[in-house]
Amino acid sequence: MPSTRIVNGRQQVRVGTAGWSIPARYLEELPAGGSHLERYSRAFPVVEIDTSFHRPHRRTTYERWAQTVGDEFRFAVKTPKALTHAGGLALGSSEVLDRFLEEIEGLGPKLEVLLVQLPPSLGFDRGNVRSFFGWLRRNVPPAVALACEPRHATWSTAAVDGLLEKLGVSRIAADPSRWNGDASPGGDRRLSYFRLHGSPRIYFSDYDTERLQALQTQLEQAARESDSVWCIFDNTAHGHAIGNALSVQRAMQRPDRVRRTSRRAGVRPRR
Repeated sequence: MPSTRIVNGRQQVRVGTAGWSIPARYLEELPAGGSHLERYSRAFPVVEIDTSFHRPHRRTTYERWAQTVGDEFRFAVKTPKALTHAGGLALGSSEVLDRFLEEIEGLGPKLEVLLVQLPPSLGFDRGNVRSFFGWLRRNVPPAVALACEPRHATWSTAAVDGLLEKLGVSRIAADPSRWNGDASPGGDRRLSYFRLHGSPRIYFSDYDTERLQALQTQLEQAARESDSVWCIFDNTAHGHAIGNALSVQRAMQRPDRVRRTSRRAGVRPRR
């Protein structure tokens, strides 16, 4: 299992991708042997399952995935679009949520985050947000964090972040950003969750060295402010996500970078 970033004595920054498909050009850079998920899980500590947004998976499928990875590996799962895109955040069918929760129980304690991505057309409505996330929080196990990715500029205010914090919902830091402040995490800062979709062409573009270095600085800052930091690359269309994730993970695990960050945080580097 790859190590995670340690700040203030806590393992905090975990880097991964949306899905675990490994492009042929990166096969030699990941541990050999087993399925793609087995190899992926020996290189990264977390993964985001986003196929659940489009279609259900059997509980036995989630169980198999959980059994494939090590004890410390963790999953984030994207909620079905039927909960968010059909009628906005008006409370949807409890049948959809009940089926989804029964399925993802197959991950057991390896489920750490539920990701709620909203449609770009969905503006902020305080009443709907309070009702929907209150409903979700009451039905989701307390140990599972809630993260939300709104994509409409009406979610950009401090008042929205304040409400999300009260509801225990972390607002995702997205790239490319859609409004001023969207590139930084908000809401409940116990979790800082970054999603890198590819820029300038979403899902397709590779990130250059300069952008990845800026991201590393941003992750280190988030680690000083949050209990847990996730960084997920979603630029998978041309297979760049794995390469970008490897680059960031390796850079952040360099001993010289760990020492500099530990000094800034007032922590003695481990030897």
